[in-house]
Amino acid sequence: MSDREDSSSVAVERALAILETVAQRGSLSNSELSRKLEIPKSSASYLLRTLEQRGYLRRERASGKYYLGLKILNLSNSVRVGQDLREIALPAMQQLVEKIHLTTHLGILDHGEAVYIAKVEAPGFFKTDTWVGRRMPVHATAVGKVLIAVLPPAEVEAIIKEQGMVKKTAKTITVASKLMRELEKVSEQGYAIDDEENSPGGRCVAAPVYDSMGLIVAAVGVSGTTTQNDLAHLPKVIEQVRSTARRISQQLGYRTTGSGFSQPG
Repeated sequence: MSDREDSSSVAVERALAILETVAQRGSLSNSELSRKLEIPKSSASYLLRTLEQRGYLRRERASGKYYLGLKILNLSNSVRVGQDLREIALPAMQQLVEKIHLTTHLGILDHGEAVYIAKVEAPGFFKTDTWVGRRMPVHATAVGKVLIAVLPPAEVEAIIKEQGMVKKTAKTITVASKLMRELEKVSEQGYAIDDEENSPGGRCVAAPVYDSMGLIVAAVGVSGTTTQNDLAHLPKVIEQVRSTARRISQQLGYRTTGSGFSQPG
């Protein structure tokens, strides 16, 4: 093993030790972690800043102590995303399709992209060009916007840097600052809209699905043409999508309600 690989291995082991220790103790300061883990304070400080920037830890300014962040909590709950979530969501998705006659998807966030894990096709001649397993850009889709709306800004920026902001249509958001403003709006109103941003002539609406801890684990979205999902019927569609997302969330043990997104501390 090279010196560089050995150094990287030590850094990973130290970062994991920090997360495990904070999880066990609830909260610790830089000095406390440095002493307990016998890590140089400068090294601990660097690792803590990195973990905080990535959302794995959060720092309380008053005390200077570190707590587990939303990212680590999301990871711990990711095992619930999959077959169990699909089985719970599909009946509600089917009922939603029967009510508004729009194709419905269930998506999760994976490596900076929205991935469809379930789909119920609407009846009729028009069929959406989507499938279970399809990966979609988060900046240009309603489902994607919902999934990243409450992420720490640094994490959203990291996703943008890695995935880019490809211009899918003339309406696609391709400026990071504009996307950040859009995500603030999405978080406040409790739903997202893709108005011909990913596909010309397509309009989609999505709302968040929460687990028992109040963390977003998925998003329910409906897709159709601008004619099928016209502006006159959009308020009804939004309410039906949000109602379906709430029902699925309740089945996952979520109890808190509100107009916007839940943002647990």
